Amino acid sequence: MRTAQLFWGVVALNVAVVWALFFTVAPEPRHPLIGVGQFLGLHAALLMILQLTLIARLPWLDRRVGMDRLTSWHRWVGFTLFWVVLLHPAFVVLGYAVFYRSTVWRQLTNLAGMAGSLAGMVALALVIVAAGVSVRWARRRLSYETWHALHLLLYAAVTLVLIHQLFEVSAFTGAPVAAAYWWVLWIFAITALIAGRIVLPVWRNARHRLYVAAVVPESPDVVSVHIRGRDLDRLPARAGQFFIWRFPGYAGWWRANPFSLSAAPDGRSLRLTAKAVGDASAALRHVPVGSRVFAEGPYGAFTAMHRTRDRTLLIAGGVGVTPIRALLEDLPGDVVVLYRARTDADAVLLEEMRALARTRDARVHLLAGRTSAGDPPFGPDNLRRLVPDLTDRDVYVCGPPAMTDAVLRSLRDLGVPRRQVHAERFRLAA
Repeated sequence: MRTAQLFWGVVALNVAVVWALFFTVAPEPRHPLIGVGQFLGLHAALLMILQLTLIARLPWLDRRVGMDRLTSWHRWVGFTLFWVVLLHPAFVVLGYAVFYRSTVWRQLTNLAGMAGSLAGMVALALVIVAAGVSVRWARRRLSYETWHALHLLLYAAVTLVLIHQLFEVSAFTGAPVAAAYWWVLWIFAITALIAGRIVLPVWRNARHRLYVAAVVPESPDVVSVHIRGRDLDRLPARAGQFFIWRFPGYAGWWRANPFSLSAAPDGRSLRLTAKAVGDASAALRHVPVGSRVFAEGPYGAFTAMHRTRDRTLLIAGGVGVTPIRALLEDLPGDVVVLYRARTDADAVLLEEMRALARTRDARVHLLAGRTSAGDPPFGPDNLRRLVPDLTDRDVYVCGPPAMTDAVLRSLRDLGVPRRQVHAERFRLAA
């Protein structure tokens, strides 16, 4: 929580600096509407820099805030950016139309004839496309690979925004201090992005040289892939985290999926367990042993690092059991596991978890069967009955969205402090 407060405090400080630059060094606009547009343009640039920072996957920030929360921030900042980027040219064009007493269309075509303004217009079009495919209705209908590819258009938009900004004579370049400020921000964001998304993953994969050691079917539609490599004891992975995995030899370089570790890292191997819900995850069953693996990560704050109590409750649903299984192996102290599945046969990794529980005196409860409206498995009364000391435990929750939402509502009703609740919702920024 302190890291989140520090992060947004730095953002607020930069907003204050942008305002100060606008009101002190920006040239007087020809019309108030143009001034409003320029003011919004400064915020659009700041929001884009913020977006680059959020998707840079900086290890320090990710371990303390978590990819789940960073993705939520990225989504809301993205839609804010969409409206600011849309309103910025609207006010500028309208302001020029009023000032010159001409039509909006004429001013729009005039601006399109200028290199800087044209770059800004193309960037706007790319932002609209990226925002469109991120709307929940569209996102549910696109594969992860397609959505990710379309989202990469934003990198082109960033380049065009930089070109647009260089041609703008306003608070961007109105004084040396303004130009220096913006260059520092852009250099920081772009450097962070390149370091987090390219340099660090390439360096780690060159160092560890990951490969498939074994492929083990867990059920008709679930498979575990065991990964080995060099110096894995130096890979800073923790139970509860995930990697973005690529298996270039069988599915193409562009296919990438986030899968959690389903066993605590032991310095010798890694294991992921995936359910066949898409082409890439379904094809894992056929990955040849010995195939090279490219992994980005580890990511996520769903780890023991944020534990506040000696006792823990782990709640899993469906394939969300994978990080829970890893945490059961890693967490010390008194641990209780509630595992929700349709039937006993659907409860993958259950026997592993029971064996782990026996060795460490933990308890595993399987909650199978249909959900009853009168007695929901994760209703407050049922949770209190299964775990009477619930409020004195850290609670880790991972599962389908509906189940996670139900658990979080019950925890609020039962008065479990927010700092003791840790949830993973399978969300990932582009």
